[in-house]
Formats: sequence, structure tokens, C-alpha cells
Amino acid sequence: MSHIIDRLEAGLQRSDLPRITPGDTVKVHVKVKEGEKERIQLFQGIVIGIRGGGMRTSFTVRKIASGVGVERIFPLHSPTIDKLEVVRHGQVRRAKLYFLREKLGKAGRLKERRENAE
Repeated sequence: MSHIIDRLEAGLQRSDLPRITPGDTVKVHVKVKEGEKERIQLFQGIVIGIRGGGMRTSFTVRKIASGVGVERIFPLHSPTIDKLEVVRHGQVRRAKLYFLREKLGKAGRLKERRENAE
């Protein structure tokens, strides 16, 4: 039974999204419906965690807005995500970056990960 579900989910997964990891700074373009109008809203922040697998994958993005920490959880394969851009890759050694919740200002920044140019 589960292989049937896996095949159905494979057809619904999006392939147009870049690969993201915790520590990446991303711009998420989200479709927001207000009344009968639909617009694109931008949410930019650091990916502090990814959970689930396959169709159930979701990721948490954290940003500081007006001095207040704001976190938003997005389902990765959701049709409400119009576009997902990776701005920079952060160098981290953990899968969940919940420690960033306690950090303020410059202490909450991450080093940039360098890719090997071969």
C-alpha cells in the first residue's frame, strides 16, 4: 500500500525548487490571497530547521522584523510557494539552529560556507 502512496506523492513533488540546508539565507515568494486578489509576499530569513521527508518536508525560516524574531514554517512542495531563492549558504555544524533564537544582533550571524572550486 505504501508504494502506491509513494508513487502518487512522487508525481506531486516539485522539481523547480533549489536544494536548501539549515543555515541558508533564503527568499521565499509566497502567494497570499486577500479577498479575490492574489499577490506575492516576500519572506527572507535563515533556514533554522528542515523536517519530514518526501511530500511532507517542511522548513522553518527565521528573520528579525522591527527587533522582534519572526519564524514561519513552509511546506516545501506547497503550491503557495511561488519561488524559492537561496541568497547565501551559511556554515553550520547542526541540523537544527534553534540556538539562534537566543542570539541578538551580530551574534546571530553565520559564516558563509565556501564551495570547493575544482
